[in-house]
Amino acid sequence: MELEIQRELVDSALPSDDQIRAWVSQTLGEETSVVLNIRIVDLAEGWALNRQWRGKDAATNVLSFPADAPPIDGLRILGDVVLCAPVIAQEAAEQGKSPDAHWAHLVVHGVLHLLGFDHTQGARAERMEGREIEILAALGFPNPYESNHDS
Repeated sequence: MELEIQRELVDSALPSDDQIRAWVSQTLGEETSVVLNIRIVDLAEGWALNRQWRGKDAATNVLSFPADAPPIDGLRILGDVVLCAPVIAQEAAEQGKSPDAHWAHLVVHGVLHLLGFDHTQGARAERMEGREIEILAALGFPNPYESNHDS
């Protein structure tokens, strides 16, 4: 796996590169011949990207940009995942989740989108959520869809 982690902001409360790599690796499973980028952004960049690409005038927690590119040197180009740190921190606090659990969930969620998972329709949403729950459990985190938990 070739993973580039870009940080628009530096904050000791953010997950480490090693944590992010572990979460991505668990999500990818056997699929290791891939290239992807994770970018952690501030509120302004999160807002601008969500407005530009989704037409929503607000920041969001995670955006995934699947690549439409041929493999390079045998590596599948997956794309980019953008995570908005202030939104993630606010959501974790509001939902009573540990910051690490929420970060892990959103990294897993974003990478699954790059792998072709979707949550727009019933059966597909159930498949994606089930996969998220499995991956997070393997990482030692609780089901993100159950309320009032903290780990």
